[in-house]
Amino acid sequence: MSDDNFFIGWARRVPSGLAGFLAGVAFGLPVMAGVLALALSASIDDPGGGAFDWDAGEQTLRGIITPLPYPLLHLAPSVRHPAGHTVLLSGIGKNGADVDAALAGRMVEATGVMLKRGSIDMMQLGDDPGLRAAPGEAALPAPVQLGRWRLVGEICDGKCWTGAMRPGSGIAHQACAELCLAGGLPPVLVTTSPVEGSTFLLLADADGGPMPAALRPLVGARLVLEGAVERRGDLLVLRLAPAGVHPL
Repeated sequence: MSDDNFFIGWARRVPSGLAGFLAGVAFGLPVMAGVLALALSASIDDPGGGAFDWDAGEQTLRGIITPLPYPLLHLAPSVRHPAGHTVLLSGIGKNGADVDAALAGRMVEATGVMLKRGSIDMMQLGDDPGLRAAPGEAALPAPVQLGRWRLVGEICDGKCWTGAMRPGSGIAHQACAELCLAGGLPPVLVTTSPVEGSTFLLLADADGGPMPAALRPLVGARLVLEGAVERRGDLLVLRLAPAGVHPL
């Protein structure tokens, strides 16, 4: 039997019968590892590119403030946002924005640091003061009813998901999200597929108030949610009751 197919430990050369096999293994293993890495990474949710825009520093926006279902700042139409633009508001840390009831429905100036992810914008209000009355009057666009929808997605707190923490979704973020929502931060539904061009909806109860507290323990899980969807400017709001939410 030829010794060209046998590996000899003390030999100074690789047997010719094994050279091709070993070359294939040496080339194939890195390729297979790269393909496996790509496959695994594709199965993991994108943590998002959102973050505080510290480089820009504090910014001041002017618009109409509404308190329900959560404090929202409605900006006037612009070239970039022909239908106007709605900005979510938060306080510092895991706290919702504190809005004086006297400012509801009025023109205000809001100062704070911006967070952005995709089409969602949030301002973390400053302390000195973050909101103050401003001159001028403007009319809010009437909500547009888009009917009743059955959607699949995950409930997240709007601040962490927008970029305050990464990942801002999933089971790994569940405890943080529950604390954020308990502190009054706005909850958003991140959908598995776009709804009217958007992949997130602000959540409210069936009457348009804050999301039912009974839904907080469901953050981080894939859910089926059914409720009425309405458009406020360029923001979609899903109004639902606990009975309309089911684990997938």
